[in-house]
Amino acid sequence: MSHLDDLPSTPGKYKTDKVLPYGILHHHRYLRLSKLTLWASLFLALFLFYLVLSPPPSPSRRNLNDSSSISAAKYGGSHWEKQVRKSARPRSRGGLTVLVTGASGFVGTHVSIALRRRGDGVLGLDNFNRYYDPKLKRARQGLLERSGVFVVEGDINDAVLLRKLFDVVLFTHVMHLAAQAGVRYAMQNPGSYVNSNIAGFVNLLEVSKSANPQPAIVWASSSSVYGLNSKVPFSEKDRTDQPASLYAATKKAGEGIAHTYNHIYGLSLTGLRFFTVYGPWGRPDMAYFFFTKDILKGKTITVFESPDKGSVARDFTYIDDIVKGCLGALDTAEKSTGSGGKKKGPAMFRIYNLGNTSPVPVTKLVTILEKLLKMKAKKKIMPLPRNGDVEFTHANITLAQAELGYKPAVDLETGLKKFVKWYMGFYTGSKKKSSW
Repeated sequence: MSHLDDLPSTPGKYKTDKVLPYGILHHHRYLRLSKLTLWASLFLALFLFYLVLSPPPSPSRRNLNDSSSISAAKYGGSHWEKQVRKSARPRSRGGLTVLVTGASGFVGTHVSIALRRRGDGVLGLDNFNRYYDPKLKRARQGLLERSGVFVVEGDINDAVLLRKLFDVVLFTHVMHLAAQAGVRYAMQNPGSYVNSNIAGFVNLLEVSKSANPQPAIVWASSSSVYGLNSKVPFSEKDRTDQPASLYAATKKAGEGIAHTYNHIYGLSLTGLRFFTVYGPWGRPDMAYFFFTKDILKGKTITVFESPDKGSVARDFTYIDDIVKGCLGALDTAEKSTGSGGKKKGPAMFRIYNLGNTSPVPVTKLVTILEKLLKMKAKKKIMPLPRNGDVEFTHANITLAQAELGYKPAVDLETGLKKFVKWYMGFYTGSKKKSSW
């Protein structure tokens, strides 16, 4: 269970740029223009790829990626509006009113419950797609309902629904966590990434910039934006123009799009680059999750190694630490400066790494799971395939520590112990299930 008593609530400081000589300023503007042109071209290419190469959605694909076709039946009416208002109403004086997209997802569930427990108003939005077992998402929804969080079933691409929500509730903040996740799945269904991570994000920004008042927005980017970067640890100042996967490219495009809406419309925007989040109620497509499942079933697990025969490593970050970072970003976010789609002054724009700063080889992850499960894993060592995965991730969190009060506290073995306890209770029934 998350401990939220030590969360920061001190507003962050907006720092203006130093004045530079004309020659240097001209050079910097040229570099900015070049980068803007590069990312604008990337976004256009991704959008055209989606429109031209993606076939018309079949019923099964439509169910996976978009619920807008059925959302009209899921919302509206006085009873629905009463549920929405009740969920979004803060229980503490000065509490936030937050729309959480992807609320029934892994991070979304934990963040929503943490916000509600400290007295904030929270309204969830989720399309319950079938990227992984919807039963797990429905179980998370049950947790949210017991915590007083109502989840609207709908899609971020449904502009009518979003405008309705903003009409019913004056949101102070949006925690945008809805996205098409997963690096490898992008090779099977690339259109879903453009649809969710780019088109859906733009749709949310469009509705938000026209709201009065505009909300401050915190959204999930990803450590994958560092791509083929070989400098470690990864810093927010490092280059992010070499994505290794389509997922990474859409997340990087999202950062560029966010900056555009901040610059033109005065939206306050904070991007969080998550590093390999794990823990109870996690995603079944993550290695720690399906390794646990396969080890218990006696199946062989595939462990990848780098071209030099070294171990692939990840900066595994426990969910409670990520939640604290998310709440810290919400608490320090300054208000948007626009109104009704018109900018009235400079607005806050920030990007932070949220990681653990202690990369762990995947081989050690397996060793810890063997210890916790009391079973020996059947391993097959394979070269890291060219499917978008990178050899290592390592977060520099200096900026998040200084400005968000972010301090990761859970090591991998402690976090995996909590995950295994939850997994055994949820899937095997070997221990009494808890409500959390």
